[in-house]
This record gives sequence, C-alpha cells and structure tokens, in this order.
Amino acid sequence: MTEFQEKLRQQHEESMLKELEALLATATEAEAEISRKDFAGFRELFHRFLQVKGPSVDWAKISRPPEDLIQPYDKIKAKGLPDNISASLNKLVVVKLNGGLGTSMGCKGPKSLISVRSENTFLDLTVQQIEHLNKTFNADVPLVLMNSFNTDEDTKKILQKYKHHRVRIHTFNQSRYPRINKESLLPIAKGMGTSGENTEAWYPPGHGDIYASFNNSGLLNKLIAEGKEYIFVSNIDNLGATVDLFIVQHLMSQPADKRCEFIMEVTDKTRADVKGGTLIQYEDHLRLLEIAQVPKAHVDEFKSVTKFKIFNTNNLWISLPAIKRLHETKTLDLEIIVNPKTLDGGLNVIQLETAVGAAIKSFKNAMGVNVPRSRFLPVKTSSDLLLVMSNLYSLDAGSLTMSKKREFPTTPHVKLGSSFTKVQDFLTRFESIPDMLELDHLTVSGDVTFGKNVSLKGTVIIIANHGDRIDIPAGAMLENKIVSGNLRILDH
Repeated sequence: MTEFQEKLRQQHEESMLKELEALLATATEAEAEISRKDFAGFRELFHRFLQVKGPSVDWAKISRPPEDLIQPYDKIKAKGLPDNISASLNKLVVVKLNGGLGTSMGCKGPKSLISVRSENTFLDLTVQQIEHLNKTFNADVPLVLMNSFNTDEDTKKILQKYKHHRVRIHTFNQSRYPRINKESLLPIAKGMGTSGENTEAWYPPGHGDIYASFNNSGLLNKLIAEGKEYIFVSNIDNLGATVDLFIVQHLMSQPADKRCEFIMEVTDKTRADVKGGTLIQYEDHLRLLEIAQVPKAHVDEFKSVTKFKIFNTNNLWISLPAIKRLHETKTLDLEIIVNPKTLDGGLNVIQLETAVGAAIKSFKNAMGVNVPRSRFLPVKTSSDLLLVMSNLYSLDAGSLTMSKKREFPTTPHVKLGSSFTKVQDFLTRFESIPDMLELDHLTVSGDVTFGKNVSLKGTVIIIANHGDRIDIPAGAMLENKIVSGNLRILDH
C-alpha cells in the first residue's frame, strides 16, 4: 500500500467508527450491548476489506487435494458401528442455519416455516428427525437454531409447539451488520431500528458468522460444559442433511492427538452444481474455493466437472473445543465475500459476508467426506418443492428417502416457469402432485395446470404461449411428450 492509500484507509476506518458510535447512541442499553459485539466483528471485517484487493487466491498455487484428505463415504461406513453409539451421540449437537426468509418462494416469514411435505415444515421435519434419534438410541442430541434478526421472533413463537417433544431446543442470533454505501463506504442506517427508513439498512452477514455469534451468545461454553464435543451444521432447507451415525462414530473414535476437527461433506458435481464451492489443496492446507474468489480468466475452468469433481454440500461436522481455541487465539481465518446489492430505490450498497465452510483451513486434521448425493436435497425453488412432495420420496420419522420403486438413483431434472415461483401459485396449479417415479426431465412454461392423478414419464415438456392456457386432464399419462398450444377443460 502506498502512503496515500494507507491514509485513505485510516480515514475510512475513522469515519466508519464515528458512524457506528452515532448509531449505538440511538440504541437501548440492552440493544447496545449486543450491537457493540456485532460491530466489533463488523469493524474487523471492514478493516480487512479495505486491505484486500482482487481475487484472494493465486491460481498457480491451486492443486487437487491428496486422496487421503477426501475419503469416500463407503470407507467410513465400512468401519461399522459400536454397540453403544448413544455414548457418541450424547457428545453431538445439531445446528441448523435458520436465518433465511421465504421471499424467493413468495412466502412471508422464515423459510423454515414453509410446508414441504404432508403439512410438515422444514422445522417440523428437523424436530421429528432428532426426536426419533433421541428415542431410538436413548440419547440427548439437542437442536440449536441460528436465527437472524429477520427470523428470530417468528421462530421463537412457533417453538412452543415442540415443548413436549424429546428434543431440547436452543436458539441464538446471528450478528446484524450495517449495509454500506458503495460510494462513501459508510452505513446507510439512520438509527438502530429495522423498520421504516431503516428496513433495508441491515443484513445478517452470511453463515460464516456462526463462529462469532455462537461464542458471543454464551451457548458455545454452555454446550462444552455439558460434555458436547461436535456440532453437525447444515442449512435447514437441505432435507438430506440428517445425522449420519457412521460419520459420528468416525469422529468420536479418533485418538485424542489425531482428532479430526472439521469434516466437510462433499458430493460429486453434476452440470447443475457448477457454481458450488469446491475443496482444493492450497499452501499445504485443505481450503474451500468459492466462485467469487476465482480470477475471471479461470471461471470456466472452475466450473469444469473434470478438474473440480466435487462440491461443498454445506453439511459440516466441527469440533466445539476447536472453535473455542480458535476464538481465544484469534486464529480463525475466513475470506471476505463482497456481495454488491442494489436496493429498491436504486442505491448501490455492499454487504460484507463470510461462509462457514471457509474456516476449514484453520482446523487441525480437517478432511472431506464424499457422500452420496442423497445427503444434498436442498429446496430452493418450487421445482425442488415438486420433487420432495412427490412419490419419488417416502417420509419416515422426518427423513426423506428415495422411493425403492424408482429404478435409477438420480432425481429428475425439473424446471417450472415463473407462474409456479410462489408457493401459493404452485399449489393452486396442482390438484394433486403427479406420479413422477419414471420421470427424467420436466419443463413447464406459461399458464399450465395439472388435474388429479396425472402421471409423467421420460421427458415431458409443456409450453403454453402467451395468452394460451393448458389444463392437463385428470388421470392423464404423459410419456416422452411435448405439449404446446391451447388446451382448456371446462366444467359444464
């Protein structure tokens, strides 16, 4: 950095500190105490943001990880389970990332409260899974939800309904960081409130914030004091992320001096996953490489399925004492993700974020486990929702498994058009969910509805052009068909 750049950086930091202090002055005492901790983390991120320029990896130093650092799941499974797996389970905590809203699917409130199967929400299914585990093995695996200021209130209200379930549920809140103006690099917030003119002024800073906010909440120390050793972290909308007994056993059976402190579940890339983060070997460490860190000239190479064969599912197993140690020694190293946004009024802002998996390089004996695709079943869109609501999956104690009646293990490729984006619209367009056991590919575009007991097989493409409408009649069986034009079925 030149002297001029250094001066400019100091100026930005001083101005930021002033603004943050002014914001804190508008807070209540209790609010200020929490926000002060949040702002300390934000200032650290902002400081690093001002220093780092350009992609954070040197492409020439990247290599594929050594074989032994990414183990096939079958190898871990082959070791079998001991008779007393409950002793290992009692050292485990399940953490679900619950900071997201359902806005991308046209729903108000937390995404985890959307019904996905037989009237069960993401949260219902999670509670059922863990309760089943605790009852079956007479264990005490608690559930921890990492909420954000967007989801906390609504989630806490709904938690009352699980009072009599055999699951202890804890929550803690992700930090709340100020969005900054792209030009001035100052917060756009006028006060600490989150409504009115400040509605768009704040954001939860990505799931990498789990380490700091978990520690700040006091929950990390409380769980360690209870004898808990590992957390299993996953996104609440990944219905494949259930507690895996073989991975639990693998972690708990390592000798103390060779303890694996971090496992990232990865799975084989398909064309649909080309943007997913991948594991690389970099300067003698296993490291997560995200598309945002890749120099522009190498983006196509990053997306190639041949060079980078696996991607991160964001199912992670992390040692609690290791998180505590990294906090105390201040050696947790997370790359900054700069997320530019344009607000409704046209203002350009920047969000500084981090990803939970990026910490892998800070942990000892970290490794990847290449798991079956079935452990990655995220519901991000109504197309995903159609898959998990269909007879492709059966539901047992909160867990979805691929139906034995499906002859091949891959899920069909489903693309529903914009008329299906919102969950409400999606539900009104299906009188019942079609039979999809033999489906390979489905594309639906335009004003299309499905009657009861429709069956879809092979490749089915249904396109209603602008102004047209297609009603697929009840009981219809479409196999390798393209349907277009206009098809109305009216009651008389």
